[in-house]
Amino acid sequence: MPKIDIFDPKWVDMVFANKNKEYGAYQLRMGTSGRNMKAIIILLAAALLTGGYLVYKIKAQQAEEERLAYMEAQELAKLREQAKKKEDQPKIPPKVEPKKEIPEVRESQKFTAPVIKKDELVKEENVVKQMDKLDENVAVSTKDQEGVKDRTVEAVRNDIAVNTEPKQEVKQEVTQKVFDAVEQMPSFPGGQGALLSYLGSHVKYPAIAEQNNIQGKAIVGFIVEPNGSVSGVNIMRSAGDPSLDQEAMRVVASMPRWNPGKQNGQAVRVKYQVPITFKLQ
Repeated sequence: MPKIDIFDPKWVDMVFANKNKEYGAYQLRMGTSGRNMKAIIILLAAALLTGGYLVYKIKAQQAEEERLAYMEAQELAKLREQAKKKEDQPKIPPKVEPKKEIPEVRESQKFTAPVIKKDELVKEENVVKQMDKLDENVAVSTKDQEGVKDRTVEAVRNDIAVNTEPKQEVKQEVTQKVFDAVEQMPSFPGGQGALLSYLGSHVKYPAIAEQNNIQGKAIVGFIVEPNGSVSGVNIMRSAGDPSLDQEAMRVVASMPRWNPGKQNGQAVRVKYQVPITFKLQ
């Protein structure tokens, strides 16, 4: 039996030979080849448009990720340059106040001008010493005072100790500030490979998303604290489904302590973000 070309209308004449061609079926069969060609052309056009759109989206996503990486690298380089300039600046020594000196009190003996009073009105401490009983090496004053007796040598001065220890810088403000980039960025224990392995093994695909064949990629942002703990977990870019976003945040919040980021040798709070891809096998 010879092969029949479905795009060739001749087979229709063979089928309807010696039959009523005025019947509508004959006209329908005659237009079959044209409809088949139109359907194939429409399918090819749809496939090309869909493929082109997917390629465009992938390229756009890659370009956005490259732009974010470039901006992060630029910011990090800027911070390093600023830190280097700060280190090169001459350090100003702490201001030391001069030692204060005070003289010792010179010893004195009480001697005032005599006043004539009745004996019963004179108190014992107000009795005036006789001139021959005064100590020649002690100065005369209105009251008795202990101190240095030598009247010919300048009194020895005592040094008052001045606390010259520099005050410790208050680092509370630095530790509370959240940095976008620092000299030493935070790192997951074991490196980037260990981070990807942890995320891949702990992500649980949400059942509702799996049943509806939903896939996507979420960008999760968070803060690495000075002690390495993770806080402030949030969605920077949604995976397109709430259940996927919630699962991505759960996994990030469950991560173990990181190696904290450091600025000028001090552990500080640093922003960080990781991508989590949900893809059905």
